[in-house]
Amino acid sequence: MPLTSQNTMEPANIAVKEATIRVCDASVATSTAMRANAHTEIRFAGFGGQGVILATQILGKAASIYDGLHATMTQTYGPEARGGACSAQLILSPESILYPYTTKTDLLVAMSQEAYTRFLPNLKPSGILVVEEDLVRMDALPETLTVYRVPATRLAEELGNRVVQNVVMLGFLCARIPLVSPDSLCAALLASVPANLAELNQKALQLGLQFGTAS
Repeated sequence: MPLTSQNTMEPANIAVKEATIRVCDASVATSTAMRANAHTEIRFAGFGGQGVILATQILGKAASIYDGLHATMTQTYGPEARGGACSAQLILSPESILYPYTTKTDLLVAMSQEAYTRFLPNLKPSGILVVEEDLVRMDALPETLTVYRVPATRLAEELGNRVVQNVVMLGFLCARIPLVSPDSLCAALLASVPANLAELNQKALQLGLQFGTAS
């Protein structure tokens, strides 16, 4: 059964988090006026332990709670909780979403070789492909695709913990692709991770934003 949100996710801790949102420097990212203004189908995919599902949840929360968009999310796990294949589909729209599953993806974030191989055929010819640079070897691709290579794992390791590679990737996406505002993404992040990991995750988001801006 799909996990569906038509802009109804409860805004827990919004007031508490408001004072700390500015720790994430929004000045290096996309203008807050640039947001997903059309029906956008997104798939995050990788293997268990990369935080694929959490990243999708954070992006969906940023869009639905903080930016006022409609969002639906569905997720799939492989037979193993950690190390097995997993993916999540996220649809963002300014209008109500009638069908919660992606049909032709606008944006594919592939964090593993298996994810790239399996889901690339469903990416629109004019879509956006974002891959984990060190884990995905790409074939010849149509010139109509927009392709980004992000060393998310290496960047996370610079912070001392590769577990935040998913947040690095989110920061990059926020800087390069106008899906949600930086402040909204930061607020959603802080509302989604334990307090003792907030600083590490904020640094990861900032690092991804900076990498995206410099790319």
